[in-house]
Amino acid sequence: SRYALGLFYEAGTWIDVPWAAQYITNNPCIRFISIDNKKRNIESSEFGPSVVVHTSVPFGTAHLEWDKEKVQSIILDHLENIMLGLPKPTSIKCQKWRYSQVTKAIPSCPGQMTLHIKPLLVCGGDGFTHSNFDGCIDSAICIVEALKTNL
Repeated sequence: SRYALGLFYEAGTWIDVPWAAQYITNNPCIRFISIDNKKRNIESSEFGPSVVVHTSVPFGTAHLEWDKEKVQSIILDHLENIMLGLPKPTSIKCQKWRYSQVTKAIPSCPGQMTLHIKPLLVCGGDGFTHSNFDGCIDSAICIVEALKTNL
């Protein structure tokens, strides 16, 4: 479990960091931050930037049943220590993400599971490999191979 926090800004707001996304390894609360418009390489005079924050799994698990407003306040305190001078957002959305990460993948599974041939029904994702982006890619490749074999 973890929390995701979205901070939304007015058009023209500048988030002054030299990166688009960053994994945070030295904070007990925050694991990942992205400046969404930079990450997607989208500049707009009409829409403002947004910042996306993911907490660490241990933090999310420890605070899973807490009041969302209290958790949001804790995350914002940590974020302000990481991103000094972060502008005040026009709105904030805090989202509890109860199942965010695979802790135990399906054993002996080759990256996908074909449930039915006609019609073809294939399941996949990091739950069929290992929990990270590479696991998703590995599963996607296995799904494509299953599709090629059965179509």
